[in-house]
Amino acid sequence: MSNRSARLRVRRTQRNSTHTNIGVLLILIALTISIALFAFKSGIGTIMASNVQIETLVNSESQIELSTQDYYGFRHTVSESDKRLLFPAPLKHKKEQILHRKAYTVSYNKDTRCPNWVAWHLTAEHADGSLKRHNSFREDEDVPRPRATLDDYKRSGWSRGHMCPAGDNKWDEQAMEESFLLTNVCPQDERLNSGVWNRIEMDCRQWARKYGEVFIVCGPVLLKREHETIGKNRVVVPEAFFKVVLCMKDKPKAIGFVIRNNEGKKKRDMFVNSVDEVERITGYDFFPVLPDEIENVIEAKADIKEW
Repeated sequence: MSNRSARLRVRRTQRNSTHTNIGVLLILIALTISIALFAFKSGIGTIMASNVQIETLVNSESQIELSTQDYYGFRHTVSESDKRLLFPAPLKHKKEQILHRKAYTVSYNKDTRCPNWVAWHLTAEHADGSLKRHNSFREDEDVPRPRATLDDYKRSGWSRGHMCPAGDNKWDEQAMEESFLLTNVCPQDERLNSGVWNRIEMDCRQWARKYGEVFIVCGPVLLKREHETIGKNRVVVPEAFFKVVLCMKDKPKAIGFVIRNNEGKKKRDMFVNSVDEVERITGYDFFPVLPDEIENVIEAKADIKEW
């Protein structure tokens, strides 16, 4: 073999070796980049997962609050924390349309043409006012027909009984007007309307003045499968009414009342119930966002003397 041939073969071997080395280097670089990218993505994923876990932990304690906000869509003048206390848990076995007014919120039932419940936050400032009651009852155009009308109550033998009373809304003209919407009204015995029901309304205003604020939920109680109705729109006449009141000032306390729709002249104390008992009768869950250690204690007691 000539020296020239030997040199050419050496050069080819060197070139092949160089190409092999470059190829290996490129593969190593590619692997290094892949590993780095994987680690970077994994790091992001870990951070994101960690954030989700933290957010879940943060929100777990306020899960009911968030779902309640989504469900009811607040438009009240009270603070967000106060609004949480107002509402019963969403109803599972009754129709309800949530209506937000300036001073109160209604869970309206299109089947009965009455509210399921009405809830409001009564402060010491709102317990008094200079506005006069104007008795301008009117049908609520925010709910579908058939709905309660003024004609349904004419010559029915039943009065138009406020749930959130006009007396709690003398602080604002709009609040006063909205209290006369028929979605805030039920057919009520006249003696009850002007008797013990009115007495409890005055008690609530007095408690608001005394403690600074109270949270109130009230509504009809339907005890029978078949109900009396009034008018061509067949507005259901409740067999009874409930009211629950919560005070969070100092030592929290709550009290309930259940009154048949024909017992207006008896003493208020005869109708006192625990909130637990009102829940049993109505099937509603009142003040569900209260911590269990508070809710379980105050909803089991009913002592009017504490108020």
